Amino acid sequence: MEDLSDTAFAKLCEIVAKLRAPGGCPWDREQTNESLLPPLIEEAYEVAGAIHAGDDANLREELGDLILLALMHSEIANETGRFHIGEVLEEVTAKLIRRHPHVFAKSEVRDAEGVVKQWEAIKHEEKNGATGGHYLSNLPAALPALVRAQKAQKKAARVNFDWTQLSDVVAKVDEELAETKDALASGDNAAIADEIGDLLFAVVNLTRKSGLDAEGALQQATDKFVARFNRLEDELRIRGKKLGDAELEELDEIWNEIKMTKHE
Repeated sequence: MEDLSDTAFAKLCEIVAKLRAPGGCPWDREQTNESLLPPLIEEAYEVAGAIHAGDDANLREELGDLILLALMHSEIANETGRFHIGEVLEEVTAKLIRRHPHVFAKSEVRDAEGVVKQWEAIKHEEKNGATGGHYLSNLPAALPALVRAQKAQKKAARVNFDWTQLSDVVAKVDEELAETKDALASGDNAAIADEIGDLLFAVVNLTRKSGLDAEGALQQATDKFVARFNRLEDELRIRGKKLGDAELEELDEIWNEIKMTKHE
């Protein structure tokens, strides 16, 4: 590997430090780890959007923005003596070596499933082994709810806490739906919220056990809804109407006609 001082990465580090230094950019100098948290999350989603679109030019750009934000966060920490980017790189390098003993040591794990289980076991030992912490205690609370639910289920499955048959998962969804209906009939808002949460969690599990991603499935469903709703709005314009003018009966008629076509 070439010397870091001669790389584009090192040049970017220098630019970020200059932007944050006295006489640098006023906007960049005002930023904090807290103020840069929303952009960090947004850029991660923009990276995902570029990947889903298969747009390499956009992916290259968005990855650059994400790296820039990682450097900004590290530089802010460096200014207060907390850590610097070199420590970030050293730590992730050491972690990769430590968690890949099948590559860098003598572990005999060879298949992807075994690698994942080994990774989880090493990670758990690193974070909780000395203190006896819980297996799911490091599940990030800031994750989107669907992503967090599916991640919790996947982690539990890696230690054999999982349904063995898809039919059992379907039955669980039916059970939670029935309980949700009972809660709705009771009019108890706390019970309704609790049961709807359980139903959503069961549906996420059904998505996972079907080999799909819950977040992606819901995004696809939302995209389909938006596309159909746009066509409904177009049809209303053709009829000389606008949203808010038509009654539900007419909207349902148009919607069902749209559903019968194959535009999506």
